[in-house]
Amino acid sequence: MRTAPVYPPHIEQLKSYSPGLPMEDLARRIDMPLAHIVKLASNENPLGASPRALEALAASSIDLSRYPDNDCTDLAQALARQLDVPPDWVVTGAGSESVIGMATTALLSTGRFTLYAQYSFQAYVNAAQRVGATSIVVPSPDFTVDLGEMLRHGKRQPISLVYIANPGNPTGTSVDPDTLEAFIGAQPDGTVVVLDEAYLEYLPAATRGDAVAWVRRHPHLLVTRTFSKAYGLAGLRVGYGIAQPALAGMLRRVRSPFQVSQPAQAGAVAALTDADFLARTLAVNSEGHEQLCTAFSARGLRHLKSSTNFVSVQTGDSAALAGRLEQHGLIARPLGSYGLKDWLRVSIGTSIENSRFLDALAQELRPAA
Repeated sequence: MRTAPVYPPHIEQLKSYSPGLPMEDLARRIDMPLAHIVKLASNENPLGASPRALEALAASSIDLSRYPDNDCTDLAQALARQLDVPPDWVVTGAGSESVIGMATTALLSTGRFTLYAQYSFQAYVNAAQRVGATSIVVPSPDFTVDLGEMLRHGKRQPISLVYIANPGNPTGTSVDPDTLEAFIGAQPDGTVVVLDEAYLEYLPAATRGDAVAWVRRHPHLLVTRTFSKAYGLAGLRVGYGIAQPALAGMLRRVRSPFQVSQPAQAGAVAALTDADFLARTLAVNSEGHEQLCTAFSARGLRHLKSSTNFVSVQTGDSAALAGRLEQHGLIARPLGSYGLKDWLRVSIGTSIENSRFLDALAQELRPAA
């Protein structure tokens, strides 16, 4: 009789990523038409995908029997033109999380240390644990990355990789750009900073900073971005990183081949030119943010100032509340896996979707008679 496989301890202790509940699953479970289900759990674009991306997909003649361009040449060149960097500074992957994983593989291993803030994106936690690295988590008592405390930790022991999301997920908070660049510049030799800008487009221009300029000045900086949020291409899985050639080249060495499909490449190239869709996305998001936060304040619900396309709100037992909201055909994200069991993360939807959520929330939080 065969014995069970023996897994390394750091692998046995891994927790599976818990994505938002699929809409189809909920529709079947509560016997509701799929069109009536509203998903506000995964920070997807409520307007759908960039129309130019859809047109490019419809017009393209893609041979599905052929492997895609491994280096995403057209996309890398389009990004390089837009960002004003050489094409070899651009590293593509299946979403920005994939590029973050490349950095983890290249820089971390058993005996090495990584640093990130409390309430950071779960991908950082899992990526470090998959390679057996030791994670140092810096408290965030006000839900904002404490760059000063992170810098002090980095001076106490050698840190190979620092993760910072700006804005953060699931908090939605951001940090001052000048303070952030000073933090990057103050890193000791041997430390690489990953700056995750998945929600960059939602940051107000006054607080955004110029991360590409920072990359030009700092060879130990990797900036990651995605087409999944503001461009509405989550289903295509395409993202990219920006770094100077030495770091970018190392990421390509560890990248799995053929990560980005040919349709995803074509869609992303077209989405880059769709300024009208991006502007409409940001306008709808701004209006929805105001709609949700005004309602939360009126009910006396604590919520975090968000620079993203979601808002985290303190509701009490969020897992139980999310279960009750599902009976209304609504999917939101409880944050117990982040150590925030009383908080619910709500993606900003259309005005109608937000109203449905707020109506259901009012019913479910109404005191019992």
